[in-house]
Amino acid sequence: MSKRKNFARFGMAAKGAVYCLIGVLTALAAFGQGGEKSGSKGALQYLAEQSYGQILLVIMGIGLLGYLFWRMYQVFANPNEFEDNLKGYGKRIGYFISGLIYGGLAFYSLKLAFGSGSSSGSGGMMGGIMSGSNGDTIAIIIGVGIAIKAIYDLYRAYSNKFREEVEEAGMSRKEQKLLINAGKFGHTARGAVLGLMAYLTLKSGLSSGSSVKTQTDAFSYIQAEFGSIVLGIVAIGLAGYGVYMLIKAKYPSISVASSN
Repeated sequence: MSKRKNFARFGMAAKGAVYCLIGVLTALAAFGQGGEKSGSKGALQYLAEQSYGQILLVIMGIGLLGYLFWRMYQVFANPNEFEDNLKGYGKRIGYFISGLIYGGLAFYSLKLAFGSGSSSGSGGMMGGIMSGSNGDTIAIIIGVGIAIKAIYDLYRAYSNKFREEVEEAGMSRKEQKLLINAGKFGHTARGAVLGLMAYLTLKSGLSSGSSVKTQTDAFSYIQAEFGSIVLGIVAIGLAGYGVYMLIKAKYPSISVASSN
């Protein structure tokens, strides 16, 4: 098995671990058992507070770099053989943006590991962009992009498209059932959270608020509008998405190895 394929799998596992942390911490907060409503950076900050936190953050940072590698490999090497049409370019642009997001998270994790991470980082840079004269327009564009991603996640959940990225041949029946349940529930929860992020971002852009909303903002909205039980269910779903990513890391349907 190629080193590149192992690095990609490590990246998928790191992403899964982040979502598991987000889901568990937010579910605990929703049910009043400690924890806190947490996004990706909050999950990494939680790791920083644990014993051996620096080691965990370094491992997570390297893992997320693996996910960045895999997304960029999909964009530029095109192992999925996407056609040169609107659909193919759209998927590759989506992978590119996904790679940038998790690359930024990897950088944040490593900064946090060595004592220089802070909550201002990319948020400060984004705030600078939003404060410009085109801030509202940028917020609206980002909101539309998030909405498209939310719709795609829901489509993947109910079309079973998520199963195409997992090699099921070597799985036991129990693992296959877990894959289906975690994939469907997880993509549904993530689609719902992204949908709310899109709604809140578009609302801010249209009302001259010029801010891009985070997962934590979406969690607070869910709790305020629908209650803690619904928030807890959504949080458990995000943990389910993390489990799906861990299964995907164990049984990936990827072709990096063939390109040696």
